[in-house]
Amino acid sequence: MQTVSDVMTRGIRTMAPSETVTAAAQAMRELDVGALPVCNGARLVGMVTDRDIVVRGVAQELLHAPLSEVMSEGLLYCKEDDTVAAALETMRSQQVRRLPVVDKDQQLVGVVSLGDLATKGEEDTDTMDALRTISEPSEPYRGGLSAASGAAGGGQTD
Repeated sequence: MQTVSDVMTRGIRTMAPSETVTAAAQAMRELDVGALPVCNGARLVGMVTDRDIVVRGVAQELLHAPLSEVMSEGLLYCKEDDTVAAALETMRSQQVRRLPVVDKDQQLVGVVSLGDLATKGEEDTDTMDALRTISEPSEPYRGGLSAASGAAGGGQTD
C-alpha cells in the first residue's frame, strides 16, 4: 500500500509567521504556487493561500502585516506514513487540494497535492473521484454587502 511519503513533494518553501503578506505574495509569484506553509522553525503553525492574501490581506489593507494576522490556523495535515487513500479521503471530505505533511514529531516534511496523487499515485480512480468531489462548486456567501459593493460588472458608474 502506497504512503503519503511515496508521493509527496519535499523541500518546499516555508514562511515565518513574522514575514509580511507582501513577502508571501512575492514568494508565491516566484514559485508559481497558491499556498505556502507557515512554520516556526520546522514546526507547522499555519498555511497562507493566495485567497488568504486577497480576502484577509488586501481587502483589509494589511499588505505589510505579519502572516500571523492573515494565515489559516487549525489546519488540516497528514502524516508521512498515512496511506494515500487516507490522505485522499481527508482531501475529499474537506474539499482541499493540498495537505501539509508532518513527521511523528509534528515537523513539516513536505506537502501532498492532488497533482502529486494524480501523477505519482497508484489509485487513479480514487484520485479522479476525489478531484471531482473537491472541485464541486460551493455556494457563495451572500450575507451582506461589502465595502466593495457597487454596480454589477464592476468599474465606476457615472
